[in-house]
Amino acid sequence: MERRSADIFISGGGIAGQVAAAVFAARGFSVVMADPVPPVTEADLDGSDLRSTAFLQPARDLFAACGLWPLLEPLSTSLDRLAVIDTTGWPPVERERRVFQASEMSDEPFGWNLMNWVVRRELWRYLQDAPGITALYGTGFKRLVNRTTETIVTLTDGSTVRAKLAIAADGKFSALREAAGIDVTTTRYGQKSLAFTVTHDLPHENVSTEIYNEGGPFTIVPLGDVDGQPASAIVWMNKGPRSVELMEMEVDAFEQVMFERSTGLLGWMSLKGNRSIWPIITQTADRLVEGRVAVVAEAAHALPPIGAQGLNTSLNDIAALLEAAVKRPDDPGAPEVLAEYDAARRADIARRARVIDVFNRVAGSGEAGIQAVRLMGLRAVHDIAPVRRGVMRAGLGPV
Repeated sequence: MERRSADIFISGGGIAGQVAAAVFAARGFSVVMADPVPPVTEADLDGSDLRSTAFLQPARDLFAACGLWPLLEPLSTSLDRLAVIDTTGWPPVERERRVFQASEMSDEPFGWNLMNWVVRRELWRYLQDAPGITALYGTGFKRLVNRTTETIVTLTDGSTVRAKLAIAADGKFSALREAAGIDVTTTRYGQKSLAFTVTHDLPHENVSTEIYNEGGPFTIVPLGDVDGQPASAIVWMNKGPRSVELMEMEVDAFEQVMFERSTGLLGWMSLKGNRSIWPIITQTADRLVEGRVAVVAEAAHALPPIGAQGLNTSLNDIAALLEAAVKRPDDPGAPEVLAEYDAARRADIARRARVIDVFNRVAGSGEAGIQAVRLMGLRAVHDIAPVRRGVMRAGLGPV
């Protein structure tokens, strides 16, 4: 049975776990990262994450700090504007449109969009040569001993890791979080989300667009060209049964419904590759730390895919934990480190979860009264300049 020692143990080798390993190792900490599932780094393989993420400016800064950004930037598409379109009826009819300009805030875009499977691939390549990182794919977390001065983790292959800090980055059903005795609060909406890639007739002009209608938003996020045609990543939220119906629909019929749902904004859309389906919930951990365990990313919070808050909020967790840990390089799991992390993130996570919960309910409602509120809210948020700028600032990072 192999015994390892490290400053930090990370349970979970998805994007959040990989980024955590990269940034902590870049600051001189030794890291062991374990995940029971090998990374899927091609779009057409089973288990590939076909979602995209619009990485906002704070996420870009985190990537840059450890040398990841030069790998990711050439593969990204900048998001210069955000359009919000309110529609009603079926086929949806546009009744209001507002556009938010990144140039109003700075000379940089709101963010940079990348396919999740591409990010996983580039992170995996980076980790192969990064010093200070032991990546154990195919081996998962099994058991935790949470001591005053260290954690002792047993993995599924029987090996152990002694670490000063254990980070739970292993998703909504985090085994490490559960072993630490941290419960979660979950809200279910009866919604599911489809994620897939399309090409389309008209250029997207680096505009990310959310089109509201009953069931949830239809979100179009720009990508680089595919097969010489303009391309975008789509996130399409609906009530669960409707999402399942769309998931199983023949491609020709699916593309017709998609054209109608998009109001023909970018012309005809052609499905490229597979569709994936994801449940929509809000889930928050009842606390972020227990002993020498810190909970981050979807182990700490799972949010509906609205406003690019999901993975960006996860990376905000990692940045805050790193900022606290570097003050105690001899002991990154010290009580004062985890207390600082909890104080930095708990209120922001709770605030974002509340706002997105309300927004999701309003955005997906088919009731005339709530749709009227949605329309008035869109006008107020955009048309009152201080409110507009405040919302944009809040969306970019912790407030």
